[in-house]
Formats: sequence, structure tokens, C-alpha cells
Amino acid sequence: MLVSMEKILNKAAQGGYGVVAPNVYNGATVEAAFKAADELRSPLILDVYDELDIEKIAEAVRFFSNRYSQVTAALNLDHSKTFQVAIRALRCGFTSLMVDRSSLPFEDNVREVAELVKISHAVGVSVEAELGHVGQGAQYTQDRDIGLTNVDEAVEYIQRTQVDALAVAVGTAHGRYMATPKLDFDRLAQLKKICTVPLVLHGGSSSGDENLKKAVETGITKVNIGTDLRMAGAKAVTEYLQGCDYPDYVQMINHGAVGYKEMIQHYMVLFGCDHKDQ
Repeated sequence: MLVSMEKILNKAAQGGYGVVAPNVYNGATVEAAFKAADELRSPLILDVYDELDIEKIAEAVRFFSNRYSQVTAALNLDHSKTFQVAIRALRCGFTSLMVDRSSLPFEDNVREVAELVKISHAVGVSVEAELGHVGQGAQYTQDRDIGLTNVDEAVEYIQRTQVDALAVAVGTAHGRYMATPKLDFDRLAQLKKICTVPLVLHGGSSSGDENLKKAVETGITKVNIGTDLRMAGAKAVTEYLQGCDYPDYVQMINHGAVGYKEMIQHYMVLFGCDHKDQ
């Protein structure tokens, strides 16, 4: 069952657990994510980068949502950077938009996000936006401190944009880290105390299980995971190829999907969202 992401995150905030948001890229990864959620009775948020074939992925999500009808899932456009792609996502059935204007000045960020919030809310779609800026792990030493969320701006940002969830920058980064990740839990605790909407953590991959578990305990309700899933799938494929004399393409894809699925389930248990979708 596809629902607005707001419903999933509000329930998670009330229950004190986090929901895994895996990046999906095609039918195989969509199916693996639904299987993971179905087996562990977990809610699910599917993140789709705006440069992918979002119409094709939306079709796959609808198909597997019907097949795994007991899974409560949201389809979220991740890091939507243009008005045009956001409207395409609304037209093809996304139930949430992550509108990313985090690299813009505060006033421009507010204005552009607020416009898409009005449009999205009119058709029952929730909106996540980012205040501060989560950089790249490859530039972690340079980027870590300059993009941290300004606590003093958070309440004003939520009030003026009317977003349903806020992605905060507290020391994580996208992709693989080139330095040891250091999360600012004091900042996160302050944001949790003053913010009236669920909080989201981008750049979960390779941030460390202990850090991520503590982030959820401190107030994060959604954790985006991408790189770790791709690496787990690739590892499963490598092990399959190394273990057989006559590799089979279909079996290779299946093994990759299993590795991808098992890593999602690892995070479902870590964040405490397993057996919450009952």
C-alpha cells in the first residue's frame, strides 16, 4: 500500500524508531526492498534520484506494492532540484517529494520549497526539504563543518515552508567517507527539541552502526541508505562469480538482489522499524 511519507514518519516519531529509506534504481532493487520490508513487517520509504527514469521506476513500485500489499510504503523523489522533475513525479504517482534547495541562500531555499509544498499538499503529497547542506564523503574534511544546519533558522524554515519533514546536516556525508565520520549529536538534540516535524538523516551509508543507532535514539525518523546497499549487492555478485565455473547472468542478478535486500534488513533491525508495520 502506497501512502504519503508523512504518515510513515509521524508514526515513527511517535514510536521512537527510524525508517530505512533505500535508494532504488530499477525493478530488481524495488523488488528487493519490498521483499525486505515484507519479511520483517517493516514500513518502507523508497528514494529515487531525480535524474533516473522516474516514470519507469514508479510503474515498478506500483506493481510490487500490489504484490506485497501488506507493506506500507512511500515513494519519494530524492534530491529533486528542478520544478519540472518535481511535477513529473507528482504526475506519475510519487507520494512524497524531497525538494533540495540546500545549496541556495536561506530566502531562496524558503521561497522555492514553499511553492512546491503548496502544489504537493493540494494533491495529498508530502514534502521533505533540507536545511544546511550534506556534502560528499570524498570531500568530508573540507565539507563537514561548513554545511551544518543552523539551529536558529530551523523553526522559521518549517513555519514558512510548511514542510512535512526536515533533512538536517549534523555531520554525515553522501557516498564513502575519506575521513572518520563525526556526528554532532548535541546539534541534533537541539533540533529535535525545537522542530515540529520529523527529522531526516541523509548520508547514512558508512556512518557507522553506533552513530546511526544513536541518531535514531536522538530523534531521526528516516535514514537514507544508498552506497552501502550497492556495495552489498556488488559483494554478493563477486562472491557468486568467484564460486562458480559457469556463471549465469540471471543467477548473478539474483545474488546481487539478495545482498542488497539483506543490507536493508540489517538497517531495519538497527533502526527498530522491524515488526512496526502490522
